[in-house]
Amino acid sequence: MKSKLSWREKLEKPQQPKLVRIPPKMSRFGTGTMLIPTPNLVDGLVRRIPKGKLVTVSEIRRKLASDFAADVTCPLTTGIFIRIAAEAAEEDRANGRRRITPYWRVVKDDGRLNPKFPGGEKLQTRCLRDDGLSIVRKGNHVAVKDFAQRLTIFD
Repeated sequence: MKSKLSWREKLEKPQQPKLVRIPPKMSRFGTGTMLIPTPNLVDGLVRRIPKGKLVTVSEIRRKLASDFAADVTCPLTTGIFIRIAAEAAEEDRANGRRRITPYWRVVKDDGRLNPKFPGGEKLQTRCLRDDGLSIVRKGNHVAVKDFAQRLTIFD
């Protein structure tokens, strides 16, 4: 029986990004080419987010598409790979690493936190507060106060 891969192993699994035609089922994203990134590419961008700053999932997708001359980046795989980077970071923290991928700085496009991250909104809130950001409740959701002023745009 094969052992289960760790999050770190999933993150570092050797693979190459792919450019594909945008599938008809995803035509709402336009026409042309779609980048299927790798977990390591996504992790590398997340590692570039400075303390006190945020980035949206859409900005990650925009930057990756730009870097690979694609029209769009696959939203499904990007979301999965952000989650893999987050889980690997928490695995690293549990193993005593101090410098981990700051996944908690990734927010939804409207500034909401991601309940699917390790520890849910509670851990993301704590990490963001440690970074000096304020958190507010928006109905049933939690978001970063004045998040738009904290956004980072990748070069």
